[in-house]
Amino acid sequence: MFDIVKKEMEWGHDTLTLETGKIARQADGCVIATYGETSVMAAVTYAKEPKPGQDFFPLTVHYNEKYYAAGKIPGGFFKREARPTEKETLTSRLIDRPIRPLFVEGFKNEVLVICTVLSHDLENDPDIVAMIAASAALTISGAPFMGPIAGARVGFVDGEYILNPSVDDMQTLRTDPEQRLDLVVAGTKDAVMMVESEAYELSEAEMLGAVKFGHEQMQPVIDLIVSLAEDAAKEPMDFQAPDYSAILARVTELGESRMRDAYAITDKQERVNAVSAAKAAIKAELSEEELADENLGTALKKLESKVLRGDVVKNGKRIDGRSLDTVRPIVCETGLLPRTHGSALFTRGETQGLVVTTLGTGDDEQFIDALHGNFKANFLLHYNFPPYSVGEVGRFGPPGRREIGHGKLAWRALQAVLPSATDFPYTIRLVSEITESNGSSSMATVCGGSLSMMDAGVPLKAPVAGVAMGLVLEEDGSYAVLTDILGDEDHLGDMDFKVAGTETGITSLQMDIKVAGITPEIMEKALAQARDGRVHILGEMAKALSSANAFSEHAPRIETMQIPTDKIREVIGSGGKVIREIVELSGAKVDINDDGIIKIASANGEAIQKAYDMIYSIVAEPEEGKVYKGKVVKIVDFGAFVNFFGKRDGLVHVSQIENRRLNHPSDVLKEGQEVWVKLLGFDDRGKVRLAMKMVDQETGEEKTEKEEVE
Repeated sequence: MFDIVKKEMEWGHDTLTLETGKIARQADGCVIATYGETSVMAAVTYAKEPKPGQDFFPLTVHYNEKYYAAGKIPGGFFKREARPTEKETLTSRLIDRPIRPLFVEGFKNEVLVICTVLSHDLENDPDIVAMIAASAALTISGAPFMGPIAGARVGFVDGEYILNPSVDDMQTLRTDPEQRLDLVVAGTKDAVMMVESEAYELSEAEMLGAVKFGHEQMQPVIDLIVSLAEDAAKEPMDFQAPDYSAILARVTELGESRMRDAYAITDKQERVNAVSAAKAAIKAELSEEELADENLGTALKKLESKVLRGDVVKNGKRIDGRSLDTVRPIVCETGLLPRTHGSALFTRGETQGLVVTTLGTGDDEQFIDALHGNFKANFLLHYNFPPYSVGEVGRFGPPGRREIGHGKLAWRALQAVLPSATDFPYTIRLVSEITESNGSSSMATVCGGSLSMMDAGVPLKAPVAGVAMGLVLEEDGSYAVLTDILGDEDHLGDMDFKVAGTETGITSLQMDIKVAGITPEIMEKALAQARDGRVHILGEMAKALSSANAFSEHAPRIETMQIPTDKIREVIGSGGKVIREIVELSGAKVDINDDGIIKIASANGEAIQKAYDMIYSIVAEPEEGKVYKGKVVKIVDFGAFVNFFGKRDGLVHVSQIENRRLNHPSDVLKEGQEVWVKLLGFDDRGKVRLAMKMVDQETGEEKTEKEEVE
């Protein structure tokens, strides 16, 4: 009944298995990849004909995590997997980016790749396994896919690269000084196609070494997929790339000069309008038969690409007149918004980001329900890209995949320089509002985010800047690496290479390749050129920081205190009664963890001090010989009971009230009266003995022996 094909190999610290032929047999290709005890099923289907008039390649990748994979039931009311989590969205993009360029040019049939996590061993991250499964399923599906690809995760400890480090190692990256890298690399046998990383100020050489290491380590996986395909692949689809040379020649003849004139305009909006006008003029001169050619759109795009790319490689001339390694003019401002905790406006050419920092308490941390466990996040970055930023009318709603991906890239770049939670016990939320865009708004978010946090008084280890690099690679091998690319250079170029970091090293690297020919030499040049651009941007950012670092008066203040763990129960009280009383009376937020670390937060310093004093009075022990302010709570014939240390009471004997004989304590005291007392000690039964007569009741100062006698 089943025609099962199974291949396996030892890879790194576990066994990698690929299996097909048993499950989802009606899909064009289905492979279950298993690494350790983490299993992901990738099912591929594709339309056998393109939709009429479709002018783009409709590839969709969905990565789904099923909670049953880790023996969990989803949280929430419905107890069912719902909208994609951030991890699912990011992994879908991670798989999409390296496979998209490898479909045969001109293929526009709809392709759907669905990756489902079936089992998770809590050690091996399913994202790499899903990428391998998707590549294998595409390779055996018969679709015109020029793969296979493979992926690998790379760590870096003590100068050594680690293949596929565990989920726990990567989860604690920020708090583990030994582990300095989480890098995912994907590629074919001959070339790297995609890099995504989170790093802790690694040098350019160390990052390049990690990419090379990952590419080398994935080669056996590619061989395994090829071996599977030899036994299980379907007949390849009979697809011939369309020949549009005739319509391209016609379009070039009619419009090359017009397109060159349009791309000579440096202002983006004027250039966009001029390019649209040039296309309209070309179409006006075409026959009805030529206008009906389904490859007309492709020919027009090819003409645009030829115009833009040719001048860049041959003459080193870019469409806005810059040299290859020049960064656009930069203007930085901080402290724009009066009521926010921190704000910055970062403008680089026609790209602009308004980034706002909000500081919160432990109550504001985000709870994340993940397959490998639940945890809290105290650094959040949200990126918004409204249509007006590119002068368009379009959809406005919840963030899409692009917004989530760009926000996570900026998050990775900035998290490496954050202070530790013990040094700065705040929840930090950054919101990046992209108000203009013409190339690399994610890197503008990094720069603006760094400035905004410093404006809010966050003690970053160092400022972070980011720059987007581009590449134009011609068929003869000649190439040009571009610093700070424009949107058109990204759209029509061959590489999007984003590098962020401090002056010391790289904190994030993201690379997407559109052609399978990027050499280590090109990557090395791009990294070196990116460093020069990054250092230049950091210099421009420094000019805006002269008045930064003042902690906002509107931000909450947080004080921390450590108490013995055996006192936690006393501070919380039965059913939380004591801690609720502290919060109500002081007006401050109080958060206590299992280690006895207490965070007290309020915008009012007096509220923090009051809560601190109340907690201290519960957990501290009174010191013999010290003077305390107390309140008379009960008067008896032989003295008065005074509440002087939290809820602790002590007896002031009638002989210790004043330096004269009293008939009754009520002669000078009444209940509720505030008095100063000195702790004399404890009697044999542990009762507290207090004295008033040796303390000046007006000042609270202890009297001298002479004053007591008088």
